[in-house]
Amino acid sequence: MLRLKYTWLVSLLVLASVVQAQPTNKFTNQQIKTFTKDLKALKAYFKIPGMAALVKYEDQTVLEEYNGWANVAQKKPMTQNTLVPIASLTKTFAAVLVLKLAEEGKLSLDDPLRKYFPKQDFTTKILIKHVLSHTSQGDIGKQFYYSYRFGTLTRVIAKASGMGFQQYLEKVIIKPLKLKNTRLLVNKKSIRNVPFASPYQLNDEGKMVKGKVEYGFSTSAGIVSTVRDLAIFNQALDQNKIISAQSKAQMMKAFGKNLAYGYGIFSQYFMGEKLVWGYGQYDCYSGLYLKIPAKKLTLFLLANNNLMSDPARLIYGDATSSLFVLSFLKNFVLNKPQIPLLETFSATANKTLEKSEFYRKKLLAQALAESFLSRYDKKHFYYSIRLLKQVFAQFPDYESYAHLNLMHNLLFLKEVAFHKSKTNFDTFDKQVKSIGAKLLKVHPENPYANVYMGNFYVRNNQKDEARPYYERIVEAKNFSNFWYTSVAKNWLKKNASSKK
Repeated sequence: MLRLKYTWLVSLLVLASVVQAQPTNKFTNQQIKTFTKDLKALKAYFKIPGMAALVKYEDQTVLEEYNGWANVAQKKPMTQNTLVPIASLTKTFAAVLVLKLAEEGKLSLDDPLRKYFPKQDFTTKILIKHVLSHTSQGDIGKQFYYSYRFGTLTRVIAKASGMGFQQYLEKVIIKPLKLKNTRLLVNKKSIRNVPFASPYQLNDEGKMVKGKVEYGFSTSAGIVSTVRDLAIFNQALDQNKIISAQSKAQMMKAFGKNLAYGYGIFSQYFMGEKLVWGYGQYDCYSGLYLKIPAKKLTLFLLANNNLMSDPARLIYGDATSSLFVLSFLKNFVLNKPQIPLLETFSATANKTLEKSEFYRKKLLAQALAESFLSRYDKKHFYYSIRLLKQVFAQFPDYESYAHLNLMHNLLFLKEVAFHKSKTNFDTFDKQVKSIGAKLLKVHPENPYANVYMGNFYVRNNQKDEARPYYERIVEAKNFSNFWYTSVAKNWLKKNASSKK
């Protein structure tokens, strides 16, 4: 089932600190100004307490800005030195370490994972490269599923390097690059006496509450940093200072056709432009790292709640489901700062724009965000519905662009309606059935599509129709347990007596 326990933030006075950027003739003042305006609008929209933003063109700073509070109660502003947990952006650092070890001949990307875990039941078909690329689940090497198995690389790095993950990280990246504000979130002592962004989240009533720091580290998560340090790391990658150009190209190339991930970082194309990106998401923090290699452009964002990442369901591998990404693309890549980011259904809408791929993505990204926020305020529920109806009206061939994000959006509205008013919301049932059938035709064991379809039929009070989808999740081979596994097992256990 979809988790509905989140929190809400009260309105904050927006505090902004802009660091003087280096002059560049590459971008107009309107592009920079509009992106800055969009960021502030999104900060308010998602009720983010504090946010750090940095845009780089080659080694030049196009924009550097710090908005809001690192600590709300103490009125401590976000600054260039405020450390923020980067969560899964740690994976990119870890991937660089693995590739470095491969260059040194201390491991092979074709090593079986089982070589490092002889006592665990990993099939010998799962190789290091499959874990790096999130293709170790399902049909190995052919299907992308974001997996907790990435954390197994902690032991791989330790055994291959002859030192702990922390020590090797410091030796290869932190010390050579002089990343003074980058470290592992080992425990409370690791952030003592340093500027640190306090964690925040939304409670069930939509109120802002102090959250918890998730201490501990692995190759999956655990680094704290700043946007400036992330930019130094990025520049070192661009200049091949840590790993070779060949390793970097391998890292930033999708592992296979129609796959969303390379080694430790996402890779996709949008409107002919390659996007290389990663995201971080804890319960109380979020981050974004986006590269446009052909344009030599990079974006870094960090925030002290999870709403920069969570609403966009970036785990499914599509950066363009994020309004933050779309703002960056429209302003700096498409050079269309005049396009409003958020849809207001203005009577003066651009009719040419309404048929563009970007416009469709913009509507879908906002509809997804509105559905996320609908658990707190019914106005978002109705706005998401209105946006989706507009999408389906203007782009009726929805099967051609159907994605897990869209399916999530449709089913989440159904869940919110059930939990908030105990009603069966069936406005988009036709689309759900069609999209679910398409996704499951491509991959019948897709756990997300299966759990969504199972939930769909449960909400429609059709238990017999729901059962096969949950059974498929439980019976699927080579999938690690995740939230969808618990949902399926619990439902099947609870409804065992009704099985025919």
